[in-house]
Amino acid sequence: MNATEEIESKYDEVFDEEMYGLERRRLHDKNLTVESLEGTLQALYNVEGNNWEGRSSIQDQVISAQIAAYETFIANWKKEQK
Repeated sequence: MNATEEIESKYDEVFDEEMYGLERRRLHDKNLTVESLEGTLQALYNVEGNNWEGRSSIQDQVISAQIAAYETFIANWKKEQK
């Protein structure tokens, strides 16, 4: 596996894990709200923007995948509420 494939694989792995975790969390945590997830998403945006220490390509992909999973999960939940 070359570096590009490894990075893409890591993104897919993290995205799938986050989506699974969010689904389980919603199923078992009756106090979970869209608003609380949006707060976590905002924190992830802050982490993504605060790259003053520098990150590896893999670390960037992990954060990007987490953000994408939260954005997707929140958007899907909001669609359900309509």
